[in-house]
Amino acid sequence: MSAVASAQPVSAQRGDSAAALARRMFGADLLKLRKKRSTLIWALVIGLAPIVIMFAVKAIEHAVEPLSFSAGHVKGYGPAGGMDSFHMGLRLLGGLFFGPLVAILIGVEAGTGDASAGVFRDLVVTGRSRLALFASRVPAAIALTWLVIVVGYLLILLGTFVFAGNLATPDGTLILNTLGYLLLSSGVLCAVAVGFASLTTSKPASIIALIAWQIIATPIIVSISSLGGARDFALGAALANLAPMSVGGGGRGHDSELVIAAGTAVAVIALWLVVFLGLGAWRTQQMDA
Repeated sequence: MSAVASAQPVSAQRGDSAAALARRMFGADLLKLRKKRSTLIWALVIGLAPIVIMFAVKAIEHAVEPLSFSAGHVKGYGPAGGMDSFHMGLRLLGGLFFGPLVAILIGVEAGTGDASAGVFRDLVVTGRSRLALFASRVPAAIALTWLVIVVGYLLILLGTFVFAGNLATPDGTLILNTLGYLLLSSGVLCAVAVGFASLTTSKPASIIALIAWQIIATPIIVSISSLGGARDFALGAALANLAPMSVGGGGRGHDSELVIAAGTAVAVIALWLVVFLGLGAWRTQQMDA
């Protein structure tokens, strides 16, 4: 009994030490990403500037020429907020455009940061597990990506309600569902980017390849109906089919009208995560220190 009793605190202490080490590694990776000011600044510009510009332009148009009806003709511009602007903001932040770019930039930076800075060897010789070094990059990159996405979403909500005028606005359920989708889609893309960048260890090649695939190739592939069920394996299409509103990117509301069952979409997303995180972890374990 005394041996068992004495073993319990040791086990608990080891568990606490492992958790504390994981927290420290996460904090260190997050700090490294935050110190990459060029990446962070570009992520903020790409994620936030288009939303600000969209609402500013729509507000100016409405102020200069308000919507009016004359002799059966509609002239001018309506309020800058409301559901249409909310939908447009969602497409900018969570669809084919700027949100995915934010996730890719931050994910690639996390995946290649140690190798490009020449500190991977120093981290390995400390005795830390290579798998742990890779694993800590993923939540750190996702956390920073989510920070940018949440700020962008708050800007969308602010513009939607402040400039709504007499237009309809999203209800609480749609707001929460949309937030959940934005976190899911950006988190998945960021994790895939970390894995792919860790595999290639080349920042320029990773960024070009991921942008080309996600933003250019995916809509083209989805639009080719002769590919049939093979199109279901496009990550962008799988993510878009889980959105509460049409976001483009090859899913619901896209010109191709590709509809994927929710279960299939979840399976495709899981497959992408398993493959690319697995490849990234394998490459990190095989890299020369």
